[in-house]
Order: sequence, then C-alpha cells, then structure tokens
Amino acid sequence: MTISYNWLKQFINLPWDAEKTGELLTDLGLEVEGIEDFCSVKGGLEGVVVGHVLECTQHTNADRLKVTKVDIGTGEPIQIVCGAPNVAVGQKVPVATVGTTLYDAEDKTWQINKGKIRGEVSEGMICAEDELGLGKSHDGIMILDAKIKAGTSLAKVLEIENDKVFEIGLTPNRADAMSHWGVARDLKAGLLHKDISTKLNTPSTSSFRIDNRTLKIDVRVKDNALAPRYCGITISNLKVGASPAWVQNRLKAIGLSPINNIVDITNYVLHELGQPLHAFDASKIAGNVVNVTTLPSGTKFTTLDGIERELHEEDLMICDAEKPMCIAGVFGGINSGVTENTTSIFLESAYFNPVSIRKTAKRHNLSTDASFRFERGIDPNIADYALRHAAILIVQIAGGQITSDLIDVYPKKIEDHQVFLNFEKANKLIGEEIPKETIKEILTSLEMKVNNVTETGIGMTIPAYRNDVTRDVDVIEEILRVYGYNNVKFTQKLNASISTILPGEDYSVQNKIASRLTAIGFHEMLNNSLTSSKYSTLSETIKKNYNVAMLNPLSQDLSVMRQSMLFSGLEAIEYNSNRKNNNLKFFEFGKTYHNFPGGRTETKHLSLFVTGLKNESNWATPDAKSNFFFGKGVITTIMEGLGLDNYTEETPENDVFSEAIAFKRNKDILVEFGIVKTKITKELDVEAEVFYADFNWDLVLKQIPAGNFKLKPIAKFPAAQRDFALLLDDSVKFGDLRNAAFQSEKKLLKGVTLFDVYKGKNLPEGKKSYAISFTIQDEEKTLTDKQIDKIMGKLQQKFENDFGAVLR
Repeated sequence: MTISYNWLKQFINLPWDAEKTGELLTDLGLEVEGIEDFCSVKGGLEGVVVGHVLECTQHTNADRLKVTKVDIGTGEPIQIVCGAPNVAVGQKVPVATVGTTLYDAEDKTWQINKGKIRGEVSEGMICAEDELGLGKSHDGIMILDAKIKAGTSLAKVLEIENDKVFEIGLTPNRADAMSHWGVARDLKAGLLHKDISTKLNTPSTSSFRIDNRTLKIDVRVKDNALAPRYCGITISNLKVGASPAWVQNRLKAIGLSPINNIVDITNYVLHELGQPLHAFDASKIAGNVVNVTTLPSGTKFTTLDGIERELHEEDLMICDAEKPMCIAGVFGGINSGVTENTTSIFLESAYFNPVSIRKTAKRHNLSTDASFRFERGIDPNIADYALRHAAILIVQIAGGQITSDLIDVYPKKIEDHQVFLNFEKANKLIGEEIPKETIKEILTSLEMKVNNVTETGIGMTIPAYRNDVTRDVDVIEEILRVYGYNNVKFTQKLNASISTILPGEDYSVQNKIASRLTAIGFHEMLNNSLTSSKYSTLSETIKKNYNVAMLNPLSQDLSVMRQSMLFSGLEAIEYNSNRKNNNLKFFEFGKTYHNFPGGRTETKHLSLFVTGLKNESNWATPDAKSNFFFGKGVITTIMEGLGLDNYTEETPENDVFSEAIAFKRNKDILVEFGIVKTKITKELDVEAEVFYADFNWDLVLKQIPAGNFKLKPIAKFPAAQRDFALLLDDSVKFGDLRNAAFQSEKKLLKGVTLFDVYKGKNLPEGKKSYAISFTIQDEEKTLTDKQIDKIMGKLQQKFENDFGAVLR
C-alpha cells in the first residue's frame, strides 16, 4: 500500500519529516518498507527558468529557424536558436539552460548542451509543453504570463509538487488503515502517546446541498445480508474532462494514472477515506432503477477489460431494469461506465458482505482496489459521508448539480461491539505492568470508547470499522503497538523447556535421513500441498473421486489437495530447468491427501527426484548421467541406514513409471522407484529423464527396528571373494538371486554384488549373463579353501535348482 506524505499532512499536522514519520508508522505496526521521492513533473524542471525574448531575427542559413536573444536573469542575455513558429519579441518563455536534463511525456531524456546550429551559437532551448513533460502539445513554445520576472524558476511558477511516498507492508487484518485517513488516525494515537497533541482534520461536507430532484434513480436491494448498506445519488449537467493538477498529483504520487475527473474523484476518495465508490452513466441505466441482486449461474457479463465472464449464482451484481451493469464491489461493466460523452451519473457508495466479495473476486480472478478493501471489511458507517464528500468534489471540478436525494438503504445498522479487558491477563501477556491510566489513554486515542474502569479490568466499545478487534487479546495487541514493543523491558534470564526426542521418533529419523541426502548432493524442497485437479487425468492411481477439493480455491492451479508427491516435484524441476539448472537432486518430506469412500486420510511421504548429471561438470571427471541404478543405490543406502535391510524387490502396479521396482518388507511396500513416463514429464514441460522414488514414510517408521543400535568390532580375519558367471533367463532378477544366496548361506555370506551384465552375440535367444561377486567371511577364524568351495557349491546348486542357471 502506498501513502503520500503530503496527503497525510492534509489530515494531521506532522511535526516530523517523512523519515521520522516512517519510523513511527513502523513502530505502530504499519511497517514502512521504503520511502520514495515523487515529483509531479519528472526531474522537477530543475534548470528551467523563465526567459524574456529581447530579439528575434531570421536565421541566415535556415528558413525555419530564428536566432533569439533571451534575458534569463543572469545579467548578460544569451543566444538561442529556436525552430518554433510562434516565438516573438517580448514573450516570456520557458528556457532550459545548458546542463539541464529534460524528460518528455514518454520519459525520454536528453541533456541541453551549448553548441552551433547551422553556424549560429545556441546556449539553451526555448521549450514546448511536451518537451518539459507538461503535456502533449508541440504546436509551438509555451507562452508564459508577461508579469513573471525573468530568471524565475519555472518549477516555482507552475507550483511543481515534491512529495515523499511510503510503501507500507500492511497486514491483512488492518482494513481500517487502508487509506490516508486510517493511517493518520494511527499517527495521531502514536503522537499522543509521545505527549504530542495534534488534531485530526477530516474533509467537511457542510457545503453539501441538493440542487433539485429532476433525476431520481430507485434502488432495490434484494438481499441485505449481501449488501447491508447501499447509498446513491445523481449528479446532472456535468462535463467529463481532465482533472485539476492537485487531483492528478495526489493520484500519480501513489502510482495511479489519472483517467478523467469523475473516475479520478472516485479513486481519490477511495484512497483518502477508504470507501470505494462507483460512477454509472445515468443515461445508460434502463428504467431509472438500480437492482442489487444475484443472477442465475451461466449469465454472461462483459467487464471493463473487455472480457466476457460467466457469472455464478452467488455473485452480487448491480443491475438496471434490463441488464447487469457491475460486479458489485469488484469490477464495472463495459457498457455502463463514464465516458467523455457522459453528462449525468449515478454515484454509488456501499458496504458489501466481505465474504461474498472475496469469493466473487477469487472466482473471477479479479483483484481491484475496491475488492481489496471490501473483502477485508471497510467502515460501514461512512458510506453516506464519503458519498457527500465525493459529490461536492465532482460538482467543484466537473460542474453540474446534485439532482436527487441521497438514497441510503441501511435497514439494520452495524453496531459497535463491546470488549472487556482483564488487567491481570494483559500484564501476563505483555510481560510487565502498564499503568491503568496509560492503557485508558491509549484506548481513547485509538477511538475506542472506555465505558468503565474497575480494579480488575476495563470495559470498552470498539468502533465498527475495527473489525479485527473482537477479543481481549486483540485489545492487548492494540495497546502494545502504541505503547511500543521496544518499551517493554526484558530480563537477562531465559526460560526454556527441553524436550527429549527418542531415536525412533519421526523428527529424529527425518533429520537423520535429510542429513544423509544433503551429504550426497540432494537439496530439500517444500512444496504447497495444494495442486491442480488436472493431474488426476495423468494416472490411473490418482482418481478424481478421491480428490480433497477446496471450497474456496485461490485459483484453479490450487484447487485440490495433492494425492501424489510426483507433480509438485516435477513442477520444481520444470522451474529450475527453465532457468538452465538441469542437474537436479531433490527430496521432500510431505503429505498426500485422499477422500476415500471410508473417509479422508493423510499419509506422510519422502519423495526423491533425480535428473541430469550425477555431478556438475568439471575437468577432473567425465560427465556421467544419472541412471536407474544410481537412484536405486540411494534408496538402498537409506533403507540400510534405517536398519531395513531385510527386504524383497518386485514390480509395482503404478502407471506413472515406465520402468520401476518396489521395495517390500513384511508384506508392506515401503518404496516405489522408477523412471517417470515421458507422457507425464512432457505434460509438465520437462524434457529430461526423471527418476522418482516415493517412500511411504508412515510405513517406514513402523518398520524401523526398536531399540538402540549395536556396535561390533571390525573382524580380525580376512574375507574371501569368489565370482560366478551365470547364464540365466531374461526374466530372472538380480534381487531374487541375492535373496536366494542369503537364504542358502546365512552365517558366512556377507555380500552379493552384480558387477557385469551381458546380452547379445554368442548367447541364446532370451538369455543373459550375470557376473556376480560373493564376499565370504568368518569373524572368528580364517576360512580354508575347502570351506569356501563348499559354500560356493551350495550357492551354485541353489541357482541351478531355483532359476535354471548354468555356470559359464
């Protein structure tokens, strides 16, 4: 939110400069993130002065140029070559002196230098309106008032405004501070606490009067719950045109572009008082009636941006007798707005239900200054005041007369609310005792009416515009921000609770695995659990009926809770790949959500993603792409690190993989790992091959062996290594061979490794060759060749009987 320092000073007499005022705002909870300089004319016309044309003769070498002598108040006249057709002796003109930087209406810049034009010296420039950024006219030079003294700064003549603009990081609960008036209220409270008494000046509406009643518009509100208050008035015989400079300067300072005097005033009052307004062309209101109502779902409506939208049955609309004109509190329609031909308007000021406006704005993906305020809750009791103020301003700058009574449909007033604060609770939460009289003064300065004060507490009435203050803790927060968090004393003593985390607890295990993964080059990511419903069409394992859908989604891309960790990881890969970061290793601990017929479930997962090269390119090692077995190795490292070494491998029934394995233990599938299908990766614009592992973390935690880890010394006796080259059917898996080997020799067999695979020439059709290494060791004595041969014989027989293996 942007706030103008000069505009603030219209409401409150500030004894400090902008920087110190910004410090007070931050202390009050309105955090100032930056202060920018603003000038109503770019560059501030620095170096541009009023000149008096003393001589004007034809240039000897150019028909369209004149040579002038100009007095700029320095004593000695300067010579300027000018191409304007209207330059003449005796004129007072704007002169850009040598060294001046000019900014035109399109923010293009150039510097004025001394030089020669067709042989004649030129020591400056007599300027046109567009060359100074004051307008678009280039018909000739500007002619100034003859009474102005030569040498006077043009900025002073034109009353160029310089301002400071605060960029405030406003928290969503502070709807009351979304205007200059609201910020000024807080400043007043902050200054009073510092014993600086100041008055809050609000715009006067005492001059408001009804000129006649020649243009009456009837207002009908169908549902007062959606529109608790609706005000309106008509203004006729006005003239749409450009706003005066003071209005334009205020809007430009806070980043708004002036449009015309009517629209500008509605924007001005919005940012001044926090009350959104909307002006309708009265001649386009069919039947002279305004209906505040809802329309059937599917009704078409074209908004000001030219987009045709399909309305929802809960969207509140402003309609006439025949058609919708505006999405209430959000966006106007293309056919009812103010144009240069408008001569009469119906001016609307209302309080709409915040929840209704918020849903409508999100539903249509619209965010405007008006909806931003309505959906957070504005002051319901200034709608009529803001309307009178705006009407006065419009009549002042656009002419016309107020031609109807002020309509105010407000059947049930939104009342202020009561809160009681217990002093003991306040002292406990704050951490020190603030004097009761100080608390009372702070609350009064915040326009909270103190009803009674007792020994135990204080009762007060909270104004309706403070919809964020509903509990005693909210009042304590208000007291603290004015009192000053920095003024609360703190002790040198620190109290802390120490919790004991057992080795098998989720947090402990998760940290252990995260440390292992980061040690081998993985980066942890944290994705939103909300995702797009379109992903349910990419896999049979993700069923649309199982989606946990949001009732009020932020967008279509965040409309359901994720059923799989896969797609948020692929989105992260796409984001990085688009920024030329292609070698990726990611992991994430997160949850998936399902709405099964038997009820909703949450399941925790650990997901791994690998794509690109194993390591970043460097001169010492050749590039090596990540592959299936690299990913499998990471998984086995995690499993063994958790003590889950007794597992089997099988093919999973999961259609997101083109090639995959599952790690199973005690009938539970703990991990599924494989290569993500190309049709899925391409759907998310990922071109590279992606390896994905999905740990069911809840099942993993249940399977981790209980008790402490046991340490054992390194064996003193050497291990022996023997190899087999086996001819096998293509369907035989190494994991099955490995499991069979350990079943055959449980005591002395320590390791089984596949170190070569061969298919092709010189092998029968449907066959492959595995080269497998076996590590055999007795921890109590040295093995003899006879013992080793006996073990290898058992293994050979096991492979021949169970798998039809042939020793090559």
